[in-house]
Amino acid sequence: MIRLEHVRKCFGGARVVDDVTLTIEPARTTALIGPSGSGKSTLLSMIVGLVTPDDGEIEVARHLLTPRSAEKLRRVMGYVIQEGGLFPHLTARGNIELMARETGWPAERRAARLEELLQLTRFPAEALERFPAELSGGQRQRVALMRALMLDPEILLMDEPLGALDPLIRADLQDDLAAIFARLRKTVVIVTHDLAEAGFFAERIVLMNHGRIVQQGRFADFVERPAEEFVTRFVRASTRRLADLPLPPEDAR
Repeated sequence: MIRLEHVRKCFGGARVVDDVTLTIEPARTTALIGPSGSGKSTLLSMIVGLVTPDDGEIEVARHLLTPRSAEKLRRVMGYVIQEGGLFPHLTARGNIELMARETGWPAERRAARLEELLQLTRFPAEALERFPAELSGGQRQRVALMRALMLDPEILLMDEPLGALDPLIRADLQDDLAAIFARLRKTVVIVTHDLAEAGFFAERIVLMNHGRIVQQGRFADFVERPAEEFVTRFVRASTRRLADLPLPPEDAR
């Protein structure tokens, strides 16, 4: 479980996260959504201990998150940042095994875990010795996911992991991630600006605006029972269909 109580964070006088209280249930997928600058990525960075809140408390796996406890608690969390964040001088294998090596896992244990992750993510074993620049966008994200899962953490945090991918690769990875989440049943928090993607992945969606939570619930709740005008506008902007676009003139078809 992850619990936040009256969490606030300011940068340069601007309040980026404003009095957020939230409980994230274990073994479920929760999506944090909102427009750019809504505070969702900052909130995720505070949960993983990379950013310290100005006020409030964060509890992870029943332990209070503080600057002193953050490093230890990161061992129960896997973190996938935007665009993967792979080290360019390490191969795919080197990136995946990095934390296992740092924590002293023997070679046999690393190899066994790596084999499990290759099967889980459908990553080709022959690509393990390639560097990030030699991998496709989808392959880099699979490597980032394997690195986050290498130590088998209780919690998986993902900050817009699919935002930089083209639509076909993104759809393929969405299907794979949904299957992985269902199989592992870990506590997953995924940040996205896409309501449809949030509804695809998450049992619970948390919508933020100007640093505050404006509504949380299931996808249907946002569509059928919006809490305020901003929610209505966000849903409309997120659910426009190609059918709503104007067709080209007859002579252009």
